[in-house]
Amino acid sequence: MVSVNTSEEKGTVKLPVPSIRFQIDHGVVGDAHAGPGKRQVSLLAEEDIESSRSRGLDLAYGSFAENITTKGVDLPALPIGTRLTIGKTLLEISQIGKQCHSGCAIMEQTGDCIMPKRGVFAVVIKEGEIHAGDTGSYRL
Repeated sequence: MVSVNTSEEKGTVKLPVPSIRFQIDHGVVGDAHAGPGKRQVSLLAEEDIESSRSRGLDLAYGSFAENITTKGVDLPALPIGTRLTIGKTLLEISQIGKQCHSGCAIMEQTGDCIMPKRGVFAVVIKEGEIHAGDTGSYRL
């Protein structure tokens, strides 16, 4: 994981934090978007963020409201049901992409947001805590 990110209020970008803790049927403890459902945790690859940066945007990790910023994994190529192990935490991919909401700051700046196409969402299967820099694995 390159970065782990949370936000205290909906409608704001997430900010990098040293660690995040996951709770079953909830998602990221303390995150404004936490709650039951298919989109408990959001993930986006650094490579996708970099593609937006290459268009002149100054974007930090969390700018696309992702909880976890990864590196070296083509996230949207992972099928739904793929299990991700990070430390003692286990997540399961539950959704690929999403409809962009109105008022999306990135969409307003660029006319294009990568989260609807490149972001993935997961549910928490096993609780735990992860830190920026932790490594993980996945199995289909």
